[in-house]
Amino acid sequence: MSELQVRGIIPPMITPFKENGDLDYNAFVRNVEHWNNDQLGGYLVLGSNSEAAFLSYEEKLRLIELTVKNAGKGRTIIAGTGLESTRETIRLTNQAAKLGAQAALVLTPFYYIDQMGDEALIVYFKEVADHSDVPILIYNVPKFTHVNVSVNVVKTLSGYPNIIGMKDSTGNIEQLSAFKKVVDSKFNLIVGTASALYPALKLGVRCGILALSNCLPNQCAQIQTAFESGNMKDAEEIHKRIVPVNAAVTATYGVAGLKYACTLMGYEGGHVRSPLLPLTDSAKKEIQSIFFDTGILG
Repeated sequence: MSELQVRGIIPPMITPFKENGDLDYNAFVRNVEHWNNDQLGGYLVLGSNSEAAFLSYEEKLRLIELTVKNAGKGRTIIAGTGLESTRETIRLTNQAAKLGAQAALVLTPFYYIDQMGDEALIVYFKEVADHSDVPILIYNVPKFTHVNVSVNVVKTLSGYPNIIGMKDSTGNIEQLSAFKKVVDSKFNLIVGTASALYPALKLGVRCGILALSNCLPNQCAQIQTAFESGNMKDAEEIHKRIVPVNAAVTATYGVAGLKYACTLMGYEGGHVRSPLLPLTDSAKKEIQSIFFDTGILG
């Protein structure tokens, strides 16, 4: 098993688009340069909040290349490479490796959902791991895939060569706890939503790939820093303060809300790509109000 240990707070980086739908590579690079000054452990390029499903193969490769080129020293670079077929997932994973990604986050296949039971997932992830030039992480996000990785799958795969961890974005602490019980300490169990960060830290999780850390990287990092220094009260208080923000910019308003929150915080959110719709003015006012009410802006 690879010795790579993924630690700290990592944003699934937003992808800024121009109003006409073109990808704004310059804005993307400026965001990376901005995040380089924040308290982050690394970057996830091509995550769900990167609108990866809307990107062409060539756009994906260019974003990986720019992330590797511009990331601050010592930051872990993970690329989201999961596609529907095993063959295409392996191809993108190995292209990402050639460009300098240190690990790949591999989404569960989901199109033929009725056939994506435990056995199919186990065979899929083993085959991808066997043919990948970088270690892989399982990506469990039933909100989008409607496929929930079982404890049995995690237990079976956690000791398999080249499978080094899992990002669980369910927010289900009971399930996260069950996963934690069946993996060893080297397995990178990663929490995938800011609303579950503090409870996950209490379980011994040491990494969060969090949409909210696009716009509030330091606040997310401070939860972990306070927790690991033994200051549980501060960690819990910061967590409670950002949970309403997380609900607004992820669950309620989605990627468009997250991008607007990034713009409010001095990053370059840009536009969403169709068929996602831009935020309404009333939604923008609601997000502004939450930021002021929680004291993040004032």
